[in-house]
Parts: sequence; C-alpha cells; structure tokens
Amino acid sequence: METLILSAEDVKSLITMREAISAVEEAFKLYALSEAIMPPKVYLYFKKGDFRAMPASIMGYAGVKWVNSHPDNPKKGIPSVMAVLILNNPSDGFPLTVMDGTFLTSLRTGAAGGVAIKYLARKDSRIFGFVGCGKQARYQLLAAKEICKIELVKAYDINKNAEEKFKKFCESLRVDCELKEPKEVCNCDVLITTTPSTSPVVRNDWIREGTHINAIGADAPGKQELEIELLLRAKIVVDDVHQALHGGEVNVAVSKGLISEKNIHATLGEVVAGLKKGREGNEITIFDSTGLAIQDIAVAKIVYEKAVEKSVGKRIKLVEME
Repeated sequence: METLILSAEDVKSLITMREAISAVEEAFKLYALSEAIMPPKVYLYFKKGDFRAMPASIMGYAGVKWVNSHPDNPKKGIPSVMAVLILNNPSDGFPLTVMDGTFLTSLRTGAAGGVAIKYLARKDSRIFGFVGCGKQARYQLLAAKEICKIELVKAYDINKNAEEKFKKFCESLRVDCELKEPKEVCNCDVLITTTPSTSPVVRNDWIREGTHINAIGADAPGKQELEIELLLRAKIVVDDVHQALHGGEVNVAVSKGLISEKNIHATLGEVVAGLKKGREGNEITIFDSTGLAIQDIAVAKIVYEKAVEKSVGKRIKLVEME
C-alpha cells in the first residue's frame, strides 16, 4: 500500500472556496450533532512562536494537522503559518495521504468566516470593513463574496504595504476598496478583524447596532482584538466553547472575570444545525473563530478524494509494511 503525497500546488488545484464553505458548514453541523470526534488542541510553546497538534475524526476519515504560528517569520522570508496534514483510514489506521496544510488552513479559516456571515450577518450586508490586511483578509474576502453582494470594502492595516496589496487584491476581484482609519473602517455592515494583536484594535463606541463581526485574529491566550465592552453588548457565537475560552477573542475577558461561558450564546454548529438561533433583529453579532481540526479534515477529504479521482500527486511507500 502506498501513501499519496500532495504538494501545495496539488492542493490548490483540487478545491474551491465554495466547496470549502459547504464542507466547513457541514462539519460544524456534524460536530454540534455529536457526529464528530475532536480532542482539544495540543500546544507547544516557544519564545518566538508555537506549534499546535490538531486531531479529529469526521466524515469517514481521521487525521491530524501539525501547524506553527511564528509572527516574525515574514522578516526571514517564510510564512508565519505553515502546516502539514495527515489523513488516515479510521478502520485500519493506514496513512492515506500527507498533504500541505498551509493553504488548507487559510482556506478553511476563510470558509468558516463565510459560514458565520451566512447565519449571523444581515442579509442586506453590502459594506465590509477589514482591520488587518494580511493573507487571511484575502481569504475572508473570497468567502464573503460567495455569500454577499459586496459593494464596498474599507480597509486598515498598520503595515501600509499590506494595505496597498489588499487594495490591489480587491480591485482584482472588481471590488471597490477604500483605505481608511480604523474608526471609519468600523462603520460597516460586516467587520472582519485578522490581526495578531494582544490589545484591542476595535473600540466599543465605533460599532453600531446591526453590525456583524468576524473576530479571526485571536487564536491563543492573551490575544485580543475587540474591547471587552463590545463583547458585553453583542451576541457571541464561537466555533468551539473550550477553545474560545482558552484562546479565542473572549479569552482575555474570561481571564479577568468580566465574562463567562454564560455570555456565549451558541456555537456556530448549533446555529447551522438549527439548535440555537442565529441573527435576531438589529443586534450586534460576533463570531469568535479559533480554528477547528474538523474544518481541516472536512476540506482535506475533498482534496484527497479529488486527487484519487484525477490521479494527482505522487504515491510513495511511506510506512514499513510487514
């Protein structure tokens, strides 16, 4: 038996954002209905970054993603996030494929944002604000375009080069983009934050009623993008309660005793499955995204099955067979 090796280029050729949104939406639903297994992430911390091991079983497959987060890596000319994903057959444990997980991480994170917009944003949302214009902002925009008719993007990044690159990306998609200060960016229908900040970059009084926020940046203890007062005003939906309390947007407020699990309205999976309500009227909604292993396995399933169908990738004898 041989294991299929899939490079980043292989993976990119085998899945679209629309397919990823559908797969991630289904994964959230199955997890809410207890039809998936996902142990907590395992963290390995270092001075300049960390590693995470993310195992899960869903949709007939089991697997694990090994991913890093080193914010200073771009200064060395390498990505801040890199990942490898192994997909196994749960019935016998055989490693079916080893694939690049870096692109899949970006894709499925964007797809989760798309699912959140579908269920939590106002249906007439047209103006989108972006605080943070790096790589993930592009994937959030691609997902948002699958859900909404975007008329205008407002964007801000502390890195002006990133701002200009994001503006050009918007223009390549035929989306008007205006570079604004953070306060003006927050005057929008849907706000998307994708920064690695450890202090608020969005103030409570900048956000009007009816706004939906995808809070993507906080994915480890101590990270925070939104003022705590804003969390207290909003309906909070998370991807996973345990992960959100540990390292999501709510983690700082929880550590200070200002909010608790009781302040979390639902998981996104519960909303997708119809177990909890999504948007109700002109309220502020926040999706606290930490990133789940079930998302990785759901999109990896599509990639693997298409690769087999189209004979993409290279097969090798990876493990000893006796």
